[in-house]
Order: sequence, then structure tokens, then C-alpha cells
Amino acid sequence: MFRMVFIGFFCLHLAVLAQGPEKPPPPNVILIMVDDLGYHDLGSYGHPSIRTPHLDRLAREGVRFTDFYSGATVCTPSRMALLTGYYPNRLGWERGVVGHLMPKGTGLSPSVTTLAEVFKEAGYETALIGKWHLGDAASFRPHQQGFQHTYYLNKSNNQTRKVWRGDEVVEDPFDNRLLTEQFFSEAEAFIHQQTDAPFLLYLPLTAPHFPVEAHPDFDGRSPFGVYGDVVEEVDERIGSLLEEVETQLPQQKTLVWFLSDNGPEPGEAAQAKPFRGLKWDALEAGTRVPSILWWPGQVPAGRICHGLTGALDIMPTLLEACGLNLPAPIEGLPPLDGQSQWGMIQDPALHGGRESLLYWHGREGFQAIRMGRWKLFPVGSHASLEAGGPEGQKPALFDLEQDPGERINLAAKYPQRVEHMLQVSQAKLADIQAHRIPLGQAP
Repeated sequence: MFRMVFIGFFCLHLAVLAQGPEKPPPPNVILIMVDDLGYHDLGSYGHPSIRTPHLDRLAREGVRFTDFYSGATVCTPSRMALLTGYYPNRLGWERGVVGHLMPKGTGLSPSVTTLAEVFKEAGYETALIGKWHLGDAASFRPHQQGFQHTYYLNKSNNQTRKVWRGDEVVEDPFDNRLLTEQFFSEAEAFIHQQTDAPFLLYLPLTAPHFPVEAHPDFDGRSPFGVYGDVVEEVDERIGSLLEEVETQLPQQKTLVWFLSDNGPEPGEAAQAKPFRGLKWDALEAGTRVPSILWWPGQVPAGRICHGLTGALDIMPTLLEACGLNLPAPIEGLPPLDGQSQWGMIQDPALHGGRESLLYWHGREGFQAIRMGRWKLFPVGSHASLEAGGPEGQKPALFDLEQDPGERINLAAKYPQRVEHMLQVSQAKLADIQAHRIPLGQAP
């Protein structure tokens, strides 16, 4: 009898071993995107006056990226890139944002698979709380694109006065000073509802997009004026949200990714030192943004990643990190332009980020390509006109490691490098032109 019991236990043990190690439970994902925050505007990125202790903690305990780029230089295309993993031009975008310069009645095509749709299909509860800006017609609303819980502005806070939930307006007009508080209160309520399924919370804030107005409780608190007040409120509320997650879901693992949607708005106090340029243009300050990934026990604490990466890569990186599959491309589109950077995050010595990245101006189309430390503006782009002097007919090549302000044109010194980068960019642009779909069009 004892022998039979022993053999039974032994066989059960072999069966468990044959199944391999138990798969860890999927993590919760919180994706926080602020609006128009400059590269220099957090303590961990060198700002001397704006106090951001909670985001600085995430940087200390997680991964901070130095060469991270938003999906575009303005709101709508940057969100397209983040939520789909494609260059916005593949999705029909040419210029402007919803409500300004884009054709009326257009938005992100509902045929494109979003990050939320992939996570929803995998059993996640999904939420969009904040600024949508991917189409204001009924067919483009976020609950049509994979988000089960929604509370949002359909455009920027300077373009609308309404807060929506699904298809219903729930506040009109909103108080701009209180939006950050409202979004975080809604986010905490969503988290309170989550007990079994993992969740994806996409939290694209309106702050610190203009009009920059401080919450009454934060007015005058920052030594950097009202802009500092607004950024410091965001930081404090992120700290409270994470405390809520750790208290409410102590046994669950939560991944947090923070970034800005593009660089500083002209005329505001945001800074992007040591870079030059602003939102809308293709100089570094327009799209190189702060980005921090925090996932205790899964990403190395205090790691600084210098490899080239950006918002295009967040979707494939998150899917690999969470053990989910990439979506199948729809007809007319190739596989994602984004590339998983999970290997670089785990070991930057072995994986160095993307080989190249294309830049667009918010109004003027393709502008530049980056490969490694080098950035090239072809003839006719804004920077090449400036670098070329009065005649304005020279390419502009910059060494971003030695010249982050993009002021010393090295094109004449490295003609072979210029030619190679031109060929690479032309091939990529030809591929985009050959494999793209139009913007979604409202009925």
C-alpha cells in the first residue's frame, strides 16, 4: 500500500515538472502620459526647481530613458503611435490634430488594432481616463477602440469644455484647474473595482497643456511658478495613486510607464535643456521626452537606458513583458513599426535600442532621421534651411552626443554618412507610402 501511494505521488510530481514552471500572473499596467511636459521638467531629468519626488522615486526604483521619443510632435499623432505601434503616417495622418488642421470628421481608423483591444482580448479590464484626441465623432470614441471604462475629453483642454463617459456628456463646462484631480479620482475608483482580472489603465492627462492653471490647493506652492504648481500636483497625485494600488492590490504586480506626449508648448515655462526646439517642430526638444518604467522585481532598479527608443515601441514592449502576442496586421499594413525594447530594458549592454527613427514636423511632413548618435535633416527641411545659411540648400547632419543643441552641421565632413542615412530614410518613406491606410472617416 505504501509503495502504491509513493508511486502515485512520484507520478504526480513528474507531471507537474513536465508542465514546466508555473507562469506568473499577468501584471496590471498603468500607462501615464502627460501633455507638453519638457525633457528637463522633472527632478530626475535635472530641473533645479520643480519638485517631483514621486516620479523621481520611480526613476530610482525603475528604468529612466535618456533617448526616448514621443510618437510625434503634436497630440493626435503622438497618441496614434502610442496606442497602435505604427508611425502615424501609415495611418493616414498628414498634419495637425483633431479639431485643428486635420480634415473635419476624421480620426484613428477603427480598423487598426489598439493596445487596449489586445489587452481586452487577453482578459484585462481596460480604462481610458483623460484626454483622448483621436477623433470626436461617435465612431472614434474610446469605448469603440477597446476601452471598457471611459472618462475623457475628446480633444485638448483648450478646444472643448466637455467631459464624456462613453457616449454621454457628464460635465459641461469643466473647471480646467480641477481636471487633474478629477482624472486621478476616477482612476482610483476604477482601481477599487478591480479584484480578479488584471487591468490596463491608460491615463493621458491634460496637464501641463495650456491653459496652465493651478489647482486651488497647489496654487503658489512651487518655486517655479504656476507651471511648477501644475507639474507638482501631477507628481503628488501619481504618488497617491501608487499608494492606492499598493494598498488595494498588495499581492498583485503593477507595471507603470510614464511619458510625455511631445515637447514644450511655445510661450510656456516648460524646458527641454539641453535641447533646442519646441512642440510642432522636429528639433530634439519637440519629441525627445522624459520616460520612466517602474515594475519592482521585474526591471532593474536605477537602470538608465541610453538606447534609441520611443512611444512607437511601447505597445510591442508591453506585450512581450506581459506575455501577450502581437496583433495580426490588418489588410494594407505591415507588421508594427514599433519594436519591443524588453531586451534593452533587461540588459542594455546586449541590446541597444532601435537602429533608426523618423521625425515629422507637425505641419510640414517628414523632416529627419536618427541613426545611433547621428541625426540628418535632408535638403529642404527646416533645420537644413537654417544650417545651410542664406542659400538653404544643404543637408544638416548633427552628432547628438557632442552637439545636443543641433548647432554644428557636419554634413560636409561626413558625406558618406549623409548618403547612407538618406538612402535609409528614402527606403523607409517609400515603404510607408506603399503600405498605409487612410484616416478613419465619420459616417
